Amino acid sequence: MMQWIKKTGPATLIAAAFIGPGTVTLCSTAGVEFGLELLWVLVLAMLATIVLQEMAARLGIITGKGIASLVTTELQSKGLQRFLVVLILVAIVIGNAAYEAGNISGAIVGLEVLFGVQKLQLGTSLLNVWSVVVGGLVVLVLWVGNYKILERILMVAVGIMSVAFILTAIVIRPSITALLSGIALPSLPDGALWTLVGLIGTTIVPYNLFLHASLVSEKWKGASFLKAARWDTVIAISLGGIVSMAIVIAASAVESSGVETVMDLAESLRPVFGDFATYLLAIGLVAAGVTSAITAPLAAAYVVNGCLGWNAGLQSRKFRWVWLVIVLLGVVFSTIGFEPILIIRFAQIANGILLPVIVAVLLWMVNQRQLLGEHRNSRWQNFMGGLILLTSVFLGVKSIVSVLGLW
Repeated sequence: MMQWIKKTGPATLIAAAFIGPGTVTLCSTAGVEFGLELLWVLVLAMLATIVLQEMAARLGIITGKGIASLVTTELQSKGLQRFLVVLILVAIVIGNAAYEAGNISGAIVGLEVLFGVQKLQLGTSLLNVWSVVVGGLVVLVLWVGNYKILERILMVAVGIMSVAFILTAIVIRPSITALLSGIALPSLPDGALWTLVGLIGTTIVPYNLFLHASLVSEKWKGASFLKAARWDTVIAISLGGIVSMAIVIAASAVESSGVETVMDLAESLRPVFGDFATYLLAIGLVAAGVTSAITAPLAAAYVVNGCLGWNAGLQSRKFRWVWLVIVLLGVVFSTIGFEPILIIRFAQIANGILLPVIVAVLLWMVNQRQLLGEHRNSRWQNFMGGLILLTSVFLGVKSIVSVLGLW
């Protein structure tokens, strides 16, 4: 086990990134409202994530660059290059700043259950102490700038929550027939469309493609590491997908017509942990919130670094300034109780456009002989990538028209 942990790579951070408070809440809501009927969505989303993240990792290892850097150096059309750079910067940087507030807020919910509400009066305003604590912890971890430390912290934190939900999913002993049917037979219950879109959106995350390519380009150099990167991706993303499915299974046992608050989800853990379930979920939310709060600003920093051609490292001043601004915005939004609805809506529109665009650019890059040579995409990989592209276009249009209130 220790040997496997020592060999783990960047995909660990990717898996930790998509198991955030939003994933916990959405998967639990899916389980409570629709039982096991949407498990097939998570299976397909997990497979699509593996395909895309493997492409991003392969691109990073062979070229030694991140996706953002390649956009600015490989695209011949200056107009298209500028459009993509602006779109990427807006969607990732502004979007991650908005989502950072949600990540920190999720961790705050857990801390308030464990230690109570802590407010500090500052003039006419109330300061949420836990928001500052979480933000400070994120800054400390990122400031150290040690990749191995980041990996270990995220593995331990997410592991706490993951084991709890997996054990619960096993102990409640769901119907094998219903389980297999939910996994293998696609169905769409009434009112489940947006839950379906949400489950895919919390698994296939645009900024994770940028983050993965950048991290592997720093960790592994040369084609000899491709096998290690593939196994790392398959294992880490599969475990992340299993945890998401376990949350749905555990939540399906909750006798409720809906989930009113995040902590209502503790009911799904009671079959195993009894009265301790509330505290265990609180610990899980803190872990999920902190891990996502670390990866979101880190990804934003890598994107800005590549788009602006800085070639800065984890400990460089420019790199630190980017993620520090993202974290500070998240702390401010969460501590004053401000819900940045307009920013989040704008981020959703930008990401709705960004995902299919980035998938298309990624597919183009991994088919270029001058970039990858013999390691470019196979026909099977292109077929899978094409299906994912079409799906991302459909989901992108859906999310945009939903935010704009047109559908």
